[in-house]
Amino acid sequence: MAVDLKFEAASALHRFGFGPRAGSIAALASDPRGALLAELDRPSIGRISDSDLLTSGEAARAAFDFRQVQRAARLAQRAEREINANAAKNAVPPTVSQAPADQIPSAQPPAMENGGMEAKPNQSAPNANAAPRNPGPGIPQQIYLEEAKVRIDAALSSEIGFVERLVWFWSNHFCVSADKGPVRALCGAYEREAIRAHVLGRFADMLNAVESHPAMLLYLDNARSIGPNSLAGVFRGKGLNENLAREILELHTLGVRTVYTQDDVTRFANVITGWTIFPPRQEPMRGGEFNFNARMHEPGPQKVVNRTYADTGVDQGRAVLSDLARHPATAKHLAQKLARHFIADQPPQALVERLAKRFNDTDGNLKEVAKTLVTSPEAWNAPRSKIKRPGEWIVSALRAMGVTPPDVRPVMQAHNLLGEPLWRPTAPKGFSDENAAWIDGLAQRLDIANQMARRVAALVEPEAVVDAALGPLASAETRQAISRAESRPQALALLLMAPEFQRR
Repeated sequence: MAVDLKFEAASALHRFGFGPRAGSIAALASDPRGALLAELDRPSIGRISDSDLLTSGEAARAAFDFRQVQRAARLAQRAEREINANAAKNAVPPTVSQAPADQIPSAQPPAMENGGMEAKPNQSAPNANAAPRNPGPGIPQQIYLEEAKVRIDAALSSEIGFVERLVWFWSNHFCVSADKGPVRALCGAYEREAIRAHVLGRFADMLNAVESHPAMLLYLDNARSIGPNSLAGVFRGKGLNENLAREILELHTLGVRTVYTQDDVTRFANVITGWTIFPPRQEPMRGGEFNFNARMHEPGPQKVVNRTYADTGVDQGRAVLSDLARHPATAKHLAQKLARHFIADQPPQALVERLAKRFNDTDGNLKEVAKTLVTSPEAWNAPRSKIKRPGEWIVSALRAMGVTPPDVRPVMQAHNLLGEPLWRPTAPKGFSDENAAWIDGLAQRLDIANQMARRVAALVEPEAVVDAALGPLASAETRQAISRAESRPQALALLLMAPEFQRR
C-alpha cells in the first residue's frame, strides 16, 4: 500500500511539531521524516539569541534591587504614618470655651466669593475622584512576560516546531515554578541557559546545568541546605534539605521506586550541600549566580546508589550526576516519558526499548534519541489519540489562524484558564502528559476558541484554514460541520475544537 505523504506531513506537524501554518503541509509532503531530521541538524536550532534578555544572574539582581526599592518605600510610608499618628496624638485641640472668639467654629461655612477664603484640599485624604494608581507589573513580572513572549514567538515562527517541542518537554521534565517568589524572574533564563543550550546535546550536560542552576537551587531549596557537620552547620545549627536530591533521583533520572533508597536520598543531599548562590545583598556584581560554598558542604565520602564518592568538593556532586545520567534506569525512565509525550499514554514497548538502547549506546546523545523517535515505525503507526496539552493547543491554534499576538498577556491568561500556567506547575513532577489530566478541560477550550475565532473571522476563510491546518486529516464530518456553520466565527471555532485538531 502506497504511503500518503501529504497525510504523513500533516500528522508529523501535529504529532512532533506545533501544528501546520499556511503552506506547511505542502512544504513537508515530499519527505516528512526527512524534514524532521533536517530540523534537528539545523545550526543553532532551539537557541534564542536576544541581547535584550537578561542572564539569570542579571535577572536575579534586577529582581533583588526592585524588592529593595519596594521595601524602602514601605518603610518610608510606615515612618510617615507613625510621625503623623504621633503628631495627632500629642496635639491638644482647644475647647470651645478656651478658644479665642475669632477661632470659634461657625455654624455656617466660610464665604467662597467676594474675597472670602479659598478652600484648600486636604492633602492627607484620598481624592475620591482620582483614578486608582496602577504602577504596572513589577520588575520580576516584566522579566517573566518578556521571556514568555520570546518563548511563544519561537514556537509560532518555527517551521515545524519539533525542536521547540523538545524544549518544552525537557523544560517540563526539569520544571521550576514562577510561583516561588525568587524564581519568577529566572524562569526564562533558566530555560535558555540549562535546557535550550543542551536540548540536542548530551543528557549528562543538561543534567549538570539544570541541577546547578540558581532557579533549580532556589525552587527546591538547596540554596539553603547545610551539611550538619560542615563549618556552617556546626556554628549555625541549620539543617539538611533533601528536596533537590529526592527529585533528581525520583523524577529527573532513575524514576520513582527504582534502584535507590531513602538512605541514598539523604547521602546525596549531603553531597550537594554547598550548591548555592551568591547572595545579591553581599555580592552586588555576582549575586544570584551559582556558588559552591565549602563552609556549607558536608565533609567526607558518601555512598549513593552502590557507589562511594570521595569528598572532592563541588566535583563530588558532579560525579554523582554523571553516573546517574548514564544509569540504565535513567535511560528507561526517559525513554518511557518521551514516548508517552509524543506518541501514546501507553506507548509501544518496542519503541521505549529502542529509545532506551539508543540513549545508552550514544552516551545520552539527545539528538540521536530524537532521531530514533522520528524514524521508528511505531511513532507513525500509532493512532492519533494524544490530547494536545493546553499550551500546545493554543500555539497550534494561533499558527493555524496566522496570528502572532503583539501582547503575550492574553496568551498567558488562556494558559491559566486551561490549567497549564506557563512555568507554574503545582509540583516538581511538572504537568501531566496523560490524557486523563486534560480531558475535563476541553469545555474551557471552547471559550478560548470562540474568542480567537471572533477576532480573526474577518481576516481568514474557514475552508482555507481547514485545508492549511488539517488537510487530509480533516474528516468528512468535520468539513461538513464547518461548511454548515451559521457564521465565520462559528466555523473557525468548530475547526479548533475538532477532534483532529485537538489530538496529535
